[in-house]
This record gives sequence, structure tokens and C-alpha cells, in this order.
Amino acid sequence: MYPVVLLSGGLATRMREYTEKIPKAMIDVAGKPFIHWQLSMLKEQKVEHVILCIGHLGEMIEAYAGDGSDYGLKLTYSYDGDKLLGTGGAIKKIEKILPDTFFILYGDSYLEIPYAPLIDAFSSSDKMGLMTVYENKDIYDVSNVIFQNNELVTYRKHDKVKEMFHIDYGLGILSKESFSDFPSDTVFDLAMVYEKLATENQLLGFEVFIRFYEIGSPGGLEELREKLGSSGRV
Repeated sequence: MYPVVLLSGGLATRMREYTEKIPKAMIDVAGKPFIHWQLSMLKEQKVEHVILCIGHLGEMIEAYAGDGSDYGLKLTYSYDGDKLLGTGGAIKKIEKILPDTFFILYGDSYLEIPYAPLIDAFSSSDKMGLMTVYENKDIYDVSNVIFQNNELVTYRKHDKVKEMFHIDYGLGILSKESFSDFPSDTVFDLAMVYEKLATENQLLGFEVFIRFYEIGSPGGLEELREKLGSSGRV
């Protein structure tokens, strides 16, 4: 199983009412910090190693999760530092400790899909990256992907067109080579990497059919609290 780079930095500006004194990963969801639910889910997927890119009050995440042994995981931490490098820059910063291929998971996403089929699909392709996509039709967030005939045609985070019915689901696979054109210690977003790969026909689309949950918005947080609070999971 590939290691997972978990993007848990950022300032969580949309969630400021919850994150003035804690990082977003420590927001309470059904009696546990959100990071608990993410790490528990990753263990269920047989992930062994998680690299957390953390920033705003990130030391609270490390104090809670420690070395990961309570979850049967190995946890490694990379702090943003004084200069915020963006989601892409944060990954570039840890390039030396990354294997050739790894999962990318957004730090506010809760996703109930199996990981193994993604590895199979990526391994049998000749692409440099894979993006999971979901037919969202702007229901849960703004759609940003054109996915037609089982092919990812276009991904653009900020330039929506009417043909976009799918959305970046929040989980991907990338090769370290995907970051080779981006200089170290520069600020850039992960979306720029995905957009470059899509333009070069190097981004495999993998459609999923189970809706995503997220804590990046107050509404999303309440939906997940309701789901997990009634699930009996711990």
C-alpha cells in the first residue's frame, strides 16, 4: 500500500468560528477530533505510513496522534514553518522522504471508498497521476472536472465551465515526478499540479459513486457529525 500524504495545514478561513484555538483536524466530530476518524479510516484501508503536512496549531495534532501507534500506523510530521508554501509547496518540501508513488488526501475529507482498486487502476496505466472524481453536479460543492466516456478531459479549480458535472473527490495518487517542474521553496497549490497533468493527458480519472463528506464548511461539518454520531463507530 502506498503511503498517504495528508494535507492538514492551511488556515481554515471558512471555519474560523471553530479554529481560532485549534487546527481544523482537531474539530470535534461525534465526540472525537476529526483526525481520529481519518486515521481510523486509513488503518481500515491497510495504510501503514501517513505523512502529515501540518501548519496552523499543528503541534496539537502531533500531541494527540503521536507516532501513530495507537492506530497501528507510522506517522511522520512536516510543519509549514514560517513561510506558507501552499498545498503543492508543502508536498514539494518533503520530496526527499517521498517514495516514487504516494496517495494524496485532503485534510478535511472523510471518504468511504476502498483504496486498493485505485492502486490497480493506476498501476495498469501509463499516467503520472490519478484523481478520484464524483458526479457532483454542484450539489455538495462547485464541480470542477469534465469526465466523459470514462476519461478525465479537463480539471480546473477556478475556471468552471458548464460541461463540468464531476468534482475532485479528495483522494489521488501522484508520482514524485509530477512535481519535477515546480521549484523548491516556492508557493503553489496542488491544483496546479493536477491541472498540468490533465493538460498533458497524464491524469487518470477514477470515478467513485459514494458521496464524500468534509469539514471544510460549517454545513459539511454538521452533516458528518450527524452521520458519525448515528453510526456507532468509535
